[in-house]
Amino acid sequence: MVEVTPFKRQLLKWVGSKARVAHRIIAHFPDGFATYHEPFLGSGAVLAALRPERACASDLFAPLIEIFTALSRDPEVVKVWYGERLAHFQSGPALERYADIRARYNAAPNGADFLFLSRACYGGVVRFRRKDGAMSTPLGAHPLMPLARFSDRVDLWAVRIRSTTFATCDYREAMARAAPGDLVYCDPPYATSQSILYGAQAFQLPELFGAIAECKARGVRVALSIDGAKKSGRRDCAPEVPAGLFERAVTLDLGGSMLRRFQMEGGQMDGEEVSDRLMLSW
Repeated sequence: MVEVTPFKRQLLKWVGSKARVAHRIIAHFPDGFATYHEPFLGSGAVLAALRPERACASDLFAPLIEIFTALSRDPEVVKVWYGERLAHFQSGPALERYADIRARYNAAPNGADFLFLSRACYGGVVRFRRKDGAMSTPLGAHPLMPLARFSDRVDLWAVRIRSTTFATCDYREAMARAAPGDLVYCDPPYATSQSILYGAQAFQLPELFGAIAECKARGVRVALSIDGAKKSGRRDCAPEVPAGLFERAVTLDLGGSMLRRFQMEGGQMDGEEVSDRLMLSW
């Protein structure tokens, strides 16, 4: 089994992030592979923990890739983005200043504003309204990370992703680039919990299964994180998986659901634990 040191210092606050369990996911990766591919980048937690020698990471959400591309090319730019918005946020009433930044983002989606919003919004729950696609998540109650500490975080991440190329594209295009001997890790939107989140409304799991089958047929190994169970295991959320597509499955306990806490407006969370299945094609 592959062993890596846990790396839980998130760059973005992100609901569904695998930061707490990334090292446990990686433990089931093959000992060797050519290029690592992550076509649903999200928070990038597994990428950062793995720190691969060669990697291609992508996502359909352009502002997210704008952040990671800037991080890989000039980390100082990312620090400036956050610092400027933090200064504006601290210059007046918090709710008003947060609304300023969110409104500017909604008028013209961009990585700089999204970076700050992901850290300032409630629990990293980046929610978009169905009717117009506008980000609607309110300000969180947590204190914001000081610029000096965030800058240190940027430096840590810049080292870990410096061998990665980033692209804005659909997962099918990204997975089609994987060659025999490569490894693909997929962490797609979960049908039971992430339909309100970016890009999740149009995602269809059967289409992903088709892309995985194509990868497997040409000698690409694929690992997939997928819904497991919720409410202390009492509700089975696992979707049906095509027979023969994967060789084995591992259950990973994730703890409490931040998205569910948001939906319950911070209410009592007893019995709201979540588990994932890690599906492996080899």
